[in-house]
Amino acid sequence: MADVALDGPPRAHNSDTGLTLFRDKAYIDGSWCCAGTGLVVAVTDPATGRLIGTVPDMGSIETRRAVAGANRAQKLWARWTAFERGACLRRWGDLLRTHREELARLMTLEQGKPVAEARAEIDYAASFLNWFGEQGERHDGEMITSHLRGRKMFAFRAPIGVAAAITPWNFPSAMITRKAGAALAAGCAMVVRPASETPFSALALAVLAEKSGIPPGVFSVITGSAKPIANALMEDTVVRHLSFTGSTEVGRLLAAQGAKTVKKIAMELGGHAPLIICEDVDLDEAVSAAVAAKFQTSGQDCLAANRIFVAQTLYTSFCSRYAEAVRALKVGNGFGDGVEIGPLINLSAVATCDAQVADALAQGGRLLVGGTSGVPGPLFYSPTVLADVTPDMKIFREETFGPVAAVLPFASDAQVVDLANDTEFGLAAYLYGRDVGRLWRMGECLEYGMIAFNTVKMTGPPVPFGGVKQSGLGREGSRHGIDEYSEIKYFCVNGL
Repeated sequence: MADVALDGPPRAHNSDTGLTLFRDKAYIDGSWCCAGTGLVVAVTDPATGRLIGTVPDMGSIETRRAVAGANRAQKLWARWTAFERGACLRRWGDLLRTHREELARLMTLEQGKPVAEARAEIDYAASFLNWFGEQGERHDGEMITSHLRGRKMFAFRAPIGVAAAITPWNFPSAMITRKAGAALAAGCAMVVRPASETPFSALALAVLAEKSGIPPGVFSVITGSAKPIANALMEDTVVRHLSFTGSTEVGRLLAAQGAKTVKKIAMELGGHAPLIICEDVDLDEAVSAAVAAKFQTSGQDCLAANRIFVAQTLYTSFCSRYAEAVRALKVGNGFGDGVEIGPLINLSAVATCDAQVADALAQGGRLLVGGTSGVPGPLFYSPTVLADVTPDMKIFREETFGPVAAVLPFASDAQVVDLANDTEFGLAAYLYGRDVGRLWRMGECLEYGMIAFNTVKMTGPPVPFGGVKQSGLGREGSRHGIDEYSEIKYFCVNGL
């Protein structure tokens, strides 16, 4: 962070990036602006360490201004018909697709993920805008059969008001559109605070929101250090809803703050997904699934299969084949041809991987492949497989946000279900086997909000995304996602 003033209009693009959607100012109440202090936050490319640019380091004053603007705009936005709001959201989604390549390159530049994965995320992000654009048009109420003579009774969904979103760096576009699409479709305005590591993807979304015809103040992006912005959002009584994606630890703190103003809260927190591979699977399919479930986004994914449970009869052959497949993964800058594993987001993430691997090896785990950092740069960690993991190890207990897979055998269905449930997390789980009845019985006993059977792809706009236990509150996506941003309002009318 540097004490530098940013004057004048926002740059349409940075000469180094060559990207027309690049903005280095925050977007508040329809205006591109700097921090009142003139301070900025530096954003670097995790693959190279090169400075990409800076964004304003805003605080409580700017946050209150963004909330006040959202409050004014929301009252007008709520009067628009659901069809008018939906048309804006669909235009916004179309613009994301039109600018897909540029948005993907910007994401890879600041987040590091392979550009092919970034392109897929832009498609994913756009799909939420289209979904909620249409879902808002079906956000119906109900007529209630009256128990009182002469009365007519109605219940309908009313927008909750101003909503806030605090979003993560691992999916810097899709986590915003999944929240904002639902909020705006319901008639709410939203103030977004993106992660400091990936603000440019959020600001590019604001450029396209403005072009789509979304009125000033309805969608704002405020950049800067997390604590002052979050505190201002949580303390402001005008903010009626918070949507947060991030760690369980931070989620607990925000939930406690939100209780003071009785905010409605939706949270997608930590995940520590089990992948259970039964003995009747096709080995090639199981290995391929385990690679995909673990190593997308370089393992920096709350849905990543961190604990891979393999039936004892298949364990030895699976470990050998899995290590071979992981060894073949290509590591490098996300812009490189065929790169599958990019850099981690910061040195802390690298240190966590190192600590989990060292702890596992000290307690009898076997390193099958990987376990090294620093090549081809300080934020890279080699794709790693640890075998013979036990519940006493850190990697079994702690969420692994990196390219380190933990593999362990199981002897019975009851044992593996108990092991899989032995965690505070409960976001997602994966089951592989040919006996569907067996998988169904295991699935009913697994304490997770989302379970995939014989597939690793299960998310999308129609899906009620969310977890149980300490993996979160509420659901995003689906028809339930828009309900998060509305309240049931009841009318009882005499004389109709």
